[in-house]
Amino acid sequence: MHIPDGFLDPWVAGLFWLGSGAAIGLAVRRARDELGDERTPLLGVVAAGVFAAQMLNWPIPGGTSAHFVGGAFAGVLLGPSLGVLAMTAVVTIQALVFGDGGIIALGANLFAMAVVDVLVGYALFRACRGVHETGAAFVAGWGAITVSALVVGLGVGFSSAFAYAVGTTVPIMVVGHALLGLVEGAITAAVYGYVADARPDLVLGRSADEVAAPEVGA
Repeated sequence: MHIPDGFLDPWVAGLFWLGSGAAIGLAVRRARDELGDERTPLLGVVAAGVFAAQMLNWPIPGGTSAHFVGGAFAGVLLGPSLGVLAMTAVVTIQALVFGDGGIIALGANLFAMAVVDVLVGYALFRACRGVHETGAAFVAGWGAITVSALVVGLGVGFSSAFAYAVGTTVPIMVVGHALLGLVEGAITAAVYGYVADARPDLVLGRSADEVAAPEVGA
Protein backbone atom coordinates (compact mmCIF):
# COMPACT_ATOMS: atom_id res chain seq x y z
CA MET A 1 0.00 0.00 0.00
CA HIS A 2 2.94 2.37 0.65
CA ILE A 3 3.96 4.21 -2.51
CA PRO A 4 7.74 4.74 -2.96
CA ASP A 5 9.19 7.91 -4.43
CA GLY A 6 9.44 7.89 -8.22
CA PHE A 7 6.07 6.23 -8.74
CA LEU A 8 4.00 9.42 -8.90
CA ASP A 9 4.11 12.38 -11.27
CA PRO A 10 4.71 15.69 -9.45
CA TRP A 11 1.19 16.96 -10.15
CA VAL A 12 -0.35 13.77 -8.77
CA ALA A 13 1.84 13.91 -5.65
CA GLY A 14 0.94 17.57 -5.22
CA LEU A 15 -2.79 16.91 -5.37
CA PHE A 16 -2.43 14.19 -2.76
CA TRP A 17 -0.48 16.56 -0.50
CA LEU A 18 -3.23 19.17 -0.79
CA GLY A 19 -5.96 16.66 0.01
CA SER A 20 -4.05 15.18 2.94
CA GLY A 21 -3.12 18.57 4.36
CA ALA A 22 -6.72 19.77 4.30
CA ALA A 23 -8.11 16.60 5.86
CA ILE A 24 -5.44 16.35 8.57
CA GLY A 25 -5.76 20.04 9.41
CA LEU A 26 -9.50 19.62 9.86
CA ALA A 27 -8.93 16.54 12.02
CA VAL A 28 -6.54 18.49 14.26
CA ARG A 29 -9.14 21.22 14.80
CA ARG A 30 -11.91 18.77 15.60
CA ALA A 31 -9.75 16.56 17.82
CA ARG A 32 -8.87 19.32 20.28
CA ASP A 33 -12.10 18.79 22.21
CA GLU A 34 -12.05 15.00 21.98
CA LEU A 35 -8.87 14.17 23.87
CA GLY A 36 -9.27 13.35 27.55
CA ASP A 37 -7.82 11.16 30.24
CA GLU A 38 -9.30 7.99 28.70
CA ARG A 39 -8.97 8.86 25.02
CA THR A 40 -5.30 9.87 25.09
CA PRO A 41 -3.92 6.46 26.19
CA LEU A 42 -6.23 4.70 23.71
CA LEU A 43 -4.92 6.91 20.91
CA GLY A 44 -1.37 5.81 21.70
CA VAL A 45 -2.29 2.14 22.02
CA VAL A 46 -4.16 2.09 18.71
CA ALA A 47 -1.34 3.89 16.90
CA ALA A 48 1.26 1.50 18.33
CA GLY A 49 -0.79 -1.57 17.44
CA VAL A 50 -1.41 -0.43 13.89
CA PHE A 51 2.25 0.51 13.50
CA ALA A 52 3.39 -2.97 14.50
CA ALA A 53 0.80 -4.70 12.30
CA GLN A 54 1.73 -2.62 9.25
CA MET A 55 5.34 -3.79 9.42
CA LEU A 56 4.22 -7.19 8.13
CA ASN A 57 3.70 -7.06 4.35
CA TRP A 58 4.11 -9.23 1.29
CA PRO A 59 4.49 -8.46 -2.43
CA ILE A 60 1.66 -8.78 -4.96
CA PRO A 61 2.04 -8.62 -8.78
CA GLY A 62 2.59 -5.28 -10.48
CA GLY A 63 5.24 -3.80 -8.21
CA THR A 64 3.03 -3.31 -5.16
CA SER A 65 2.59 -5.02 -1.81
CA ALA A 66 -0.21 -5.84 0.61
CA HIS A 67 -0.34 -5.51 4.40
CA PHE A 68 -2.72 -4.82 7.25
CA VAL A 69 -3.60 -1.11 7.08
CA GLY A 70 -5.68 -0.54 10.21
CA GLY A 71 -7.35 2.73 9.24
CA ALA A 72 -10.85 1.36 9.76
CA PHE A 73 -9.70 -0.15 13.04
CA ALA A 74 -8.52 3.30 14.19
CA GLY A 75 -11.67 4.99 12.93
CA VAL A 76 -14.03 2.56 14.66
CA LEU A 77 -12.26 2.77 18.01
CA LEU A 78 -11.24 6.42 18.01
CA GLY A 79 -13.69 8.15 15.71
CA PRO A 80 -12.80 9.95 12.46
CA SER A 81 -10.70 12.84 13.80
CA LEU A 82 -8.53 10.93 16.28
CA GLY A 83 -8.36 8.02 13.85
CA VAL A 84 -6.90 10.28 11.15
CA LEU A 85 -4.34 11.64 13.60
CA ALA A 86 -3.31 8.19 14.81
CA MET A 87 -2.83 6.93 11.27
CA THR A 88 -0.99 10.12 10.29
CA ALA A 89 1.55 9.46 13.04
CA VAL A 90 1.96 5.83 11.97
CA VAL A 91 2.42 6.50 8.25
CA THR A 92 4.72 9.48 8.81
CA ILE A 93 7.03 7.65 11.22
CA GLN A 94 7.22 4.69 8.88
CA ALA A 95 8.29 6.94 6.01
CA LEU A 96 10.77 9.10 7.93
CA VAL A 97 12.33 6.43 10.14
CA PHE A 98 11.91 3.13 8.32
CA GLY A 99 11.76 4.29 4.69
CA ASP A 100 8.43 2.56 4.21
CA GLY A 101 6.96 4.76 1.49
CA GLY A 102 8.60 7.79 -0.10
CA ILE A 103 8.88 11.32 1.25
CA ILE A 104 7.50 12.99 -1.87
CA ALA A 105 4.82 10.29 -1.99
CA LEU A 106 4.02 10.74 1.71
CA GLY A 107 1.03 12.92 0.87
CA ALA A 108 -0.43 10.12 -1.23
CA ASN A 109 0.23 7.49 1.44
CA LEU A 110 -1.34 9.71 4.08
CA PHE A 111 -4.37 10.33 1.89
CA ALA A 112 -4.90 6.62 1.22
CA MET A 113 -4.18 5.19 4.67
CA ALA A 114 -4.72 8.03 7.15
CA VAL A 115 -7.64 9.78 5.48
CA VAL A 116 -9.58 7.56 3.06
CA ASP A 117 -9.12 4.34 5.02
CA VAL A 118 -10.19 5.93 8.30
CA LEU A 119 -13.14 7.91 6.96
CA VAL A 120 -14.51 5.13 4.74
CA GLY A 121 -14.16 2.62 7.57
CA TYR A 122 -15.88 4.90 10.04
CA ALA A 123 -18.69 5.71 7.60
CA LEU A 124 -19.32 2.05 6.81
CA PHE A 125 -19.31 1.17 10.49
CA ARG A 126 -21.84 3.87 11.31
CA ALA A 127 -24.02 2.88 8.35
CA CYS A 128 -24.13 -0.82 9.27
CA ARG A 129 -23.94 -0.53 13.04
CA GLY A 130 -27.69 -0.66 13.55
CA VAL A 131 -27.86 -4.10 11.95
CA HIS A 132 -24.98 -5.78 13.78
CA GLU A 133 -22.06 -4.01 15.47
CA THR A 134 -19.43 -6.69 15.06
CA GLY A 135 -20.53 -7.32 11.49
CA ALA A 136 -20.34 -3.59 10.87
CA ALA A 137 -16.73 -3.58 12.05
CA PHE A 138 -15.96 -6.39 9.59
CA VAL A 139 -17.56 -4.51 6.71
CA ALA A 140 -15.66 -1.38 7.72
CA GLY A 141 -12.30 -3.14 7.68
CA TRP A 142 -12.95 -4.84 4.36
CA GLY A 143 -14.48 -1.88 2.57
CA ALA A 144 -11.97 0.70 3.80
CA ILE A 145 -8.87 -1.15 2.65
CA THR A 146 -10.47 -1.90 -0.71
CA VAL A 147 -11.32 1.75 -1.36
CA SER A 148 -7.86 2.82 -0.20
CA ALA A 149 -6.30 0.38 -2.63
CA LEU A 150 -8.43 1.90 -5.38
CA VAL A 151 -7.05 5.35 -4.53
CA VAL A 152 -3.47 4.06 -4.69
CA GLY A 153 -4.15 2.24 -7.96
CA LEU A 154 -5.56 5.40 -9.52
CA GLY A 155 -2.70 7.53 -8.25
CA VAL A 156 0.09 5.40 -9.64
CA GLY A 157 -1.90 4.44 -12.72
CA PHE A 158 -2.41 8.05 -13.78
CA SER A 159 1.30 8.79 -13.28
CA SER A 160 3.47 8.45 -16.37
CA ALA A 161 6.40 7.79 -14.05
CA PHE A 162 4.95 4.39 -13.16
CA ALA A 163 5.40 1.47 -15.50
CA TYR A 164 1.76 0.41 -15.55
CA ALA A 165 -1.42 2.25 -16.48
CA VAL A 166 -4.75 2.39 -14.62
CA GLY A 167 -6.04 -0.68 -16.44
CA THR A 168 -3.35 -2.70 -14.69
CA THR A 169 -2.83 -0.95 -11.37
CA VAL A 170 -6.47 -0.67 -10.34
CA PRO A 171 -7.42 -4.35 -10.81
CA ILE A 172 -4.23 -5.55 -9.14
CA MET A 173 -4.55 -3.24 -6.15
CA VAL A 174 -8.30 -3.64 -5.69
CA VAL A 175 -8.44 -7.43 -6.10
CA GLY A 176 -5.34 -8.02 -3.97
CA HIS A 177 -6.53 -5.82 -1.14
CA ALA A 178 -10.14 -6.99 -1.38
CA LEU A 179 -8.84 -10.44 -0.52
CA LEU A 180 -6.61 -9.05 2.22
CA GLY A 181 -9.61 -7.08 3.40
CA LEU A 182 -11.29 -10.29 4.52
CA VAL A 183 -8.48 -10.73 7.04
CA GLU A 184 -8.46 -7.03 7.94
CA GLY A 185 -12.20 -7.10 8.44
CA ALA A 186 -11.98 -10.15 10.68
CA ILE A 187 -9.25 -8.56 12.83
CA THR A 188 -11.15 -5.29 13.06
CA ALA A 189 -14.33 -7.10 14.09
CA ALA A 190 -12.55 -9.29 16.65
CA VAL A 191 -10.75 -6.41 18.34
CA TYR A 192 -13.84 -4.21 18.30
CA GLY A 193 -15.91 -6.98 19.87
CA TYR A 194 -13.37 -7.53 22.61
CA VAL A 195 -12.95 -3.86 23.49
CA ALA A 196 -16.70 -3.23 23.28
CA ASP A 197 -17.32 -5.98 25.84
CA ALA A 198 -14.49 -4.95 28.17
CA ARG A 199 -14.78 -1.16 27.93
CA PRO A 200 -17.90 -0.11 25.98
CA ASP A 201 -17.38 3.49 27.05
CA LEU A 202 -14.24 3.63 24.92
CA VAL A 203 -15.80 2.54 21.63
CA LEU A 204 -19.51 3.14 21.83
CA GLY A 205 -20.64 6.67 21.14
CA ARG A 206 -17.69 8.25 19.44
CA SER A 207 -20.07 11.01 18.33
CA ALA A 208 -21.39 13.41 20.97
CA ASP A 209 -25.02 12.27 20.68
CA GLU A 210 -24.11 8.62 21.36
CA VAL A 211 -21.76 9.43 24.23
CA ALA A 212 -24.46 11.34 26.08
CA ALA A 213 -26.93 8.43 26.18
CA PRO A 214 -24.97 6.05 28.46
CA GLU A 215 -23.95 8.91 30.70
CA VAL A 216 -27.58 9.93 31.21
CA GLY A 217 -28.60 6.36 31.90
CA ALA A 218 -25.84 6.07 34.50
